[in-house]
Amino acid sequence: MSQHVIIDSVTHRDLRVADMPSAALGDNVMAALATPHEFRALQAHYPIVFRRDIASGQVSALALFGFENGENLFLEGNIWDAPCKPLAHVVQPFLIGRAEGSDDLGQVHIDLDHPRVIQTGESGVRLFDEDGRPSPLLENAAQLLGDLDAAYRASGAFFAALERYELLEPFTLEVPLVDGSKHTLVGFLAINEDKLRALDSAALGDLHRDGHLMPLFMAVASVSQFGGLVARRNARISRT
Repeated sequence: MSQHVIIDSVTHRDLRVADMPSAALGDNVMAALATPHEFRALQAHYPIVFRRDIASGQVSALALFGFENGENLFLEGNIWDAPCKPLAHVVQPFLIGRAEGSDDLGQVHIDLDHPRVIQTGESGVRLFDEDGRPSPLLENAAQLLGDLDAAYRASGAFFAALERYELLEPFTLEVPLVDGSKHTLVGFLAINEDKLRALDSAALGDLHRDGHLMPLFMAVASVSQFGGLVARRNARISRT
């Protein structure tokens, strides 16, 4: 469940947010949405895969943290073992709200039911100071939400290009583990590298002109991070 409300300095004067990594605070997830604008930074740490929504047919990108629901192999207690995270995960519990059918800049909302939100007590970071002014945490959240919104709006053209050139394909990954078991990752899409190599100069020129070629290559490069993800899973098994 979620309870999204517009943040204001009167109603939420004493509201606080827990800002440390923690499974109990919602970090025990296997993936987070990623925008093409972020691929260059994310590919150095996470595999980037794609998923098609069955109902709408729309494609989105994900940075993988683990191999099954509830598994984040980058999370160790209160430490996230990577220098960056997808913006969609970083901004939680904040989000942008708009009136239905509106295309304005939107307002900063907060999910009051998110585990990071602290209604009472002294722990966490305040959203407003004693004078009702936004705290640095809230100001930073607003900036990140703006960045995420702009990146999300621009991503539609990238996913349309993937569809236009039929560059996505389903894949299955067999993950052999040190305890002798195997895990199979299914249900995701990846860049078809053969089709990407076969694109003619006109297609490559169009992709480059529209700014899609770089994130495409970054998504391909990110596949090498599956090895590191398997190593993290094996290290966790060895410690148990």
